[in-house]
Amino acid sequence: MRIDKYLWCIRYLKTRNIATNACKKGSVRVNGDIVKPSRDVYAGDKITLRKEQINYEIEVLDLPESRVGAKLVDIYRKDNTPKEAFETNEMLQYAKTYYRNKRIGRPTKKDRRDLDDFTESPEKEPEA
Repeated sequence: MRIDKYLWCIRYLKTRNIATNACKKGSVRVNGDIVKPSRDVYAGDKITLRKEQINYEIEVLDLPESRVGAKLVDIYRKDNTPKEAFETNEMLQYAKTYYRNKRIGRPTKKDRRDLDDFTESPEKEPEA
């Protein structure tokens, strides 16, 4: 089975096109070698996939006939991704949440709109 089809079948990538592009960019390695999308995978191969700044390490146990349900994925692969990879990604998310200190630099559009909403005076009601 082709590597791009395998990654799609075991639900690591959403579409075959995304899987093919990941292989072309060099994000997929089989047994340590960068591979093309047409490379065949066999039981026992070790796949390294870089996705969303995490290096997933997958061991091929069996080849599915077609795309499988989420509950059946563990029959066809063994995930050996270390827990530290996920913890590092979580720390990166915390670092990105507050990208700009307040009162430093030019305000963003959101900041400006918040200021406008705060400083607007309430409209006067017509007098009767």
